[in-house]
Amino acid sequence: MTSEEIRSKFLNFFHQRGHALVPSSSLVPVNDPSVLFTTAGMQQFKPYYIGQADVQKDFGSLNVVSAQKCVRTSDIEEVGDERHLTFFEMLGNFSFGGYFKKEAIHYAHEFITKELGLTIDYVSVFAGEAEVPADEESILIWQELDSKIVIKKFGRDDNFWGPTGEEGPCGPTTEIYAGGIEIWNIVFNQYYQEKNKTLKPLATPGIDTGMGLERLAMVCQKKDNVFETDLLAPMMGKIEELSINWDLKSARIVADHLRASSVMIADGVIPSNTGRGYVLRRLIRRVVLFGNKLGISDLSPLNSNNELTKEIDNFKTTVNLGIKKFDNLTKTKVKEISGLEAFMLFSSYGLPIDMTMDLAKEKNLTVDIKGFEEQFKKHQELSRAGAEQKFKGGLAGGGERETKYHTATHLLHQALRTVLGNQVQQKGSNITAERLRFDFVHPAKMTDEEKEKVEEIINEKIKANLSVQQIVLSRAAAEKTGALHFFADKYGEQVSVYFIGANLENAYSKEFCGGPHVKNTSELGRFKIIKEEAVAAGIRRIKAVLESDNCKVV
Repeated sequence: MTSEEIRSKFLNFFHQRGHALVPSSSLVPVNDPSVLFTTAGMQQFKPYYIGQADVQKDFGSLNVVSAQKCVRTSDIEEVGDERHLTFFEMLGNFSFGGYFKKEAIHYAHEFITKELGLTIDYVSVFAGEAEVPADEESILIWQELDSKIVIKKFGRDDNFWGPTGEEGPCGPTTEIYAGGIEIWNIVFNQYYQEKNKTLKPLATPGIDTGMGLERLAMVCQKKDNVFETDLLAPMMGKIEELSINWDLKSARIVADHLRASSVMIADGVIPSNTGRGYVLRRLIRRVVLFGNKLGISDLSPLNSNNELTKEIDNFKTTVNLGIKKFDNLTKTKVKEISGLEAFMLFSSYGLPIDMTMDLAKEKNLTVDIKGFEEQFKKHQELSRAGAEQKFKGGLAGGGERETKYHTATHLLHQALRTVLGNQVQQKGSNITAERLRFDFVHPAKMTDEEKEKVEEIINEKIKANLSVQQIVLSRAAAEKTGALHFFADKYGEQVSVYFIGANLENAYSKEFCGGPHVKNTSELGRFKIIKEEAVAAGIRRIKAVLESDNCKVV
C-alpha cells in the first residue's frame, strides 16, 4: 500500500463519517506567535477548541479531518534512527463537541484493524497524575471493543499531550501501538493550560488525534524504518549514488533535512540568523556537514529549489576552511574543545557553534559552551559602538545630507514591504552625504517594475509633505505600536520611535530609531534608485540618491 493510498484511505474514511475535509495549513503558523512552526495537526484548529471561532459556521460540521504538514526540531539529534524526522505529515481527525472518547476510540480501532488490516500490539492510557484523574473510561471502551486487548497505563510524560506553545488545549491520551511502534495518538482535550501551567476545564471537550504518515507507511509497507518507505527511499537511493564514503546515518540526515528545507522554503521561510529562518539555516548547514562526510561534492542533483541550492553553495564556500581548521585543531584532542577555540572557529572561519557541536559529537568530544558564551559576550561588548551606529541608521556623519538620507531609508523600508511583502526586513544600512545603502531580506532580484513602483511610492510620500515625528516609549509600549524593529539586542528599556505621518496610529512608516531626521518629507527632494544587487543568500542591497532642482548627488 503506497503512502498516497494510506493518506486517501484515512481522509475518505472520516469524510464518509461526517468529517469536513480541511486542507493542510502553512508551516508558518497564522496568528500564533507562541510557536515558530506548525508542529501538529490541531494547531490550525486551536481557536475552535477555546470558543474563539465557530467550526460549524466555517466548515459545516463539528468534526473535521486533515493531513497536515509539520516541522519539529526538538528531536533533531535523533534524526538518523529508524523513525525520527524533522518534517513529517500528520493525519488527524478532530471533533469540537461532535463526539468524544467512545466514538474516537471506535473509529481508530475500525480504521487500523479493518481498513488497514493491521494488528494492534497494545494500547496505552493515562494512569492519572496530580490534579488529573486516571482515564478509567478509555479502559472500559477498549475492553468492550476487544476483551483480549493489552492495555498499559502511563503517567503525564507519556499519556498527556499539549499544549502546542506556551498555552492552549491539552488533555489525557490513549495511544495505539502496531508493528512495534506507536502509530496513533488520540488526545482528549478536556483542559486549557495557562501560561503559568495551571489547568482549567474546557467548556466543550474535544478530540484531537495525530498519526504520522511516515510511521504508518513503515508499518503498512513492512519496512524496518521510515527511510525505506516510498516517501524517502527515492531520495536515499540518489544519496547513495552520489556518496563516496557511505554512512547510513549521515545519508538519512541529509535526506530528511533536504526534504524539510524544501518544504519550509516553499512555504515562504527564508534562511536567516533569527527565528524560523535560523532553524532553516541550521538544517541546511547540517546538510552540508553530513554531505561532506559522505563525500558528496555537489548536492544540487538532490534538490530542484534554487533558494536551497544558493544557500548550500554559499555556506559550503565559507565553511570548508572552518571544517579543515576544526580537523587540524582536534587531531590531538581527547576530551574537549575550549570556549576560546570554539569562538575562534566561529569568528574567524564562520563555523556556527551548533555545527562545531555536531562535528565534536562525531569525534566523541565535548565543547565548552559556557566558555564560548563568555567569549561571545566579550565580542558583543567590543562591538557595542558599531551596534549603536547601526541603530542610528549607519550614518557616517550627522550633517544635513546624512539626515535627509537617513529619513529616506525609513520611506524605502516601508515601500519595499509594500511592493515585495512583509518578509522584507532591514539587515543594515550605511549613509554618507552622497548616497544611502540599504540591505534587506528578499529572496530574488527585484524587477525593473518593482524598482519603479518603490520609487513612485517614496516620491509620492515626499510630495505629500508628511511630518516626521518622534516619541519615546517603554520598549513594551513601543512594540505594541507595531513599529518595525529588527536589531533586538540593540535596544534599552526606553525606546525612541520615529513615525512619518500625522499621527502614530495611522503613520505611513514607524520604526525604532535613534535619529536624526528631517521635520517633513518635503525636505528630501526626488528619490532615485541607482543600483540593486545581491549581498548574500536571501539578502539584497539598494543604493539610492536624492535629487533636487539645484543639484544631483551622485
